[in-house]
Amino acid sequence: MNILFIGDICFKAGRLFFKQHSKNLIEKYEVDFVVCNGENMAGGKGINYAVANELFSYGCDIITTGNHIWSKKEVLNFIESVDTVLRPMNYSSLAPGKGSVIIEKNQKKLAVINISGQVGMIPCNNPFTTLDAALPTIKEETKCVLVDFHGEATSEKIAFGYYFDGRVSAVLGTHTHVQTADERILPSGTGFITDVGMTGPFEGIIGSDREIVIRRFTTGISDYFKPQKGANQINGVFVQIDEENGKCTRIERIYEIENI
Repeated sequence: MNILFIGDICFKAGRLFFKQHSKNLIEKYEVDFVVCNGENMAGGKGINYAVANELFSYGCDIITTGNHIWSKKEVLNFIESVDTVLRPMNYSSLAPGKGSVIIEKNQKKLAVINISGQVGMIPCNNPFTTLDAALPTIKEETKCVLVDFHGEATSEKIAFGYYFDGRVSAVLGTHTHVQTADERILPSGTGFITDVGMTGPFEGIIGSDREIVIRRFTTGISDYFKPQKGANQINGVFVQIDEENGKCTRIERIYEIENI
């Protein structure tokens, strides 16, 4: 099974740059499933129905999110009815939406799980024990399980990867918008990367206009984030899974920058 996972898509620029590259990447890696983190797609923070459908039209199968899931209140109008847009599994059980989905295409089944870290993030339940409880039921349907771990702390992400090594197919970190160079297959067969990175403006500060972010750091004055003009980038990983045992057999980092 071949999976393309695209790191945090930011602003319209990120959506359009994904569109520009999606067909070639899907063909190059003979992709079965495309998963994208899209929590920053609508104006740099949050998601709405229109941009979700836009991403699906470009070839995305599942959209994962994170701490910005509730930033656009329109999400409350559709997250209960659209199974392919996830919010972190370890958010309150009273929150709308789902934290996992099993998708089937061409007689292949993939479970996608969205989960949040606790360190430096908004309050949520323990990600380790939450997935411990949910995993047995999920694996009754498929051995192929991909986890988007949306977290701030590298240590928490790495600990999570080793804790579930051999029990899930891949743990892919998101949230920091900075791609790490530690992609690997852990000892018991789980593909891992601390952070997949970001898809969107390359020349900004984690995608946003440099001047606005610098002004915030130097003066303490906040302003609405805007996308940085200029070149764009696409960050992602290609993951290959053995469907017989659910082990990761290949993980390859994707990092492409528009001509500057």
